[in-house]
Amino acid sequence: MTATPAITPHPKQHGTKPKRLLALDGGGIRGMISLEMLARIEQIVKERAGAACLADYFDYVGGTSTGAIIATCISLGMSVDEIRKFYQDNGRGMFDKVGVFERLRTKFTDENLARKLREVFNGFRPPDEEDSADITLGTKALKTLLLVVMRNVTTDSPWPISNNPFAKYNDRSREDCNLNLPLWQLVRASTAAPTYFPPETVEVGSHSFVFVDGGVTMYNNPAFVLFLMSTIAPYKCEWPVGEDEMLLVSVGTGAAADANDRLKSGDLNLIYNASHIPGALMNAAAVEQDKLSRVFGRCRHGAALERELGDLVDLKDFGERNAKHFTYVRYNADLSREGLDALGLRNIRPEDVQQMDTIDHMGELAAVGQAAAKEIDERHFDGFLA
Repeated sequence: MTATPAITPHPKQHGTKPKRLLALDGGGIRGMISLEMLARIEQIVKERAGAACLADYFDYVGGTSTGAIIATCISLGMSVDEIRKFYQDNGRGMFDKVGVFERLRTKFTDENLARKLREVFNGFRPPDEEDSADITLGTKALKTLLLVVMRNVTTDSPWPISNNPFAKYNDRSREDCNLNLPLWQLVRASTAAPTYFPPETVEVGSHSFVFVDGGVTMYNNPAFVLFLMSTIAPYKCEWPVGEDEMLLVSVGTGAAADANDRLKSGDLNLIYNASHIPGALMNAAAVEQDKLSRVFGRCRHGAALERELGDLVDLKDFGERNAKHFTYVRYNADLSREGLDALGLRNIRPEDVQQMDTIDHMGELAAVGQAAAKEIDERHFDGFLA
């Protein structure tokens, strides 16, 4: 009988130090906002924790859509400056419009984005991995555990998958082992926003699945699912919980609720719903994941969720005996007129920074992120900088 080979843990699964998680929202080119906030976090962990990059500091990084691109780049060891340059150099090419006759299906082609993801990710291939193939989710090039969120249209289900070697569908003996899937293709699938980009077909063992953007699941903000995948038994990571045991940092791409007090019921036609429902889902998902994280975690920072709940910072312990399960911080920017004014950005129009494909305003997006980053205080990381 052939012995089952032992599973080698990811290096980040070793040790007993408090675990540090980073969750990154979807939001198209508004990922530029996230990058400026991540630059401030990178500065803090370099100065206070001696980390060379965010991958040195964080143990598990998760992202949806544009957040999946950034999360993967971070996990590969790229600096924020390098990721920012990738967005600046390729942002316009990533949103390359299709021909007139194709626009009933999708707004942009995926060819440029797929090519650049493949080129960048494969550039990190370790010397002992096969030169002729794309690097996969199981590559040793990933310096952290990585979560990528997609939606499997074929099975009508969310697919949050990671490179955790102990996960059920990461068993190397399976013909449909997720660790064998091309890394670039999984990230491309996570960015396939309906009406914006075409879907991505991925061959998983003997099955062919059609995937779209993970933003049209409840995990456009993947913070709480990242916590679950790192702690509960079925995911086989099972890191310890406790507000001194785990830090969860959640970074948004800007809150852009589409409020319209002039809307009438008759305006809700097929065209209106097709153009507005994806954004509505993404906004609702981000808020719900944020809310759950603030209830189950000890929230140190975050803007008000709504007028009734407030910000839930320092909310009392959840349940009769259970203390908070982790320490939590949420960073984001309000892209309404009121929110931009509060950031001192009266010269920036909300409509120029609220859309996911606002590629002509990447400079303004960066300015929003830089202004929002001023709220990031190194004291939010107290207890997790050793």
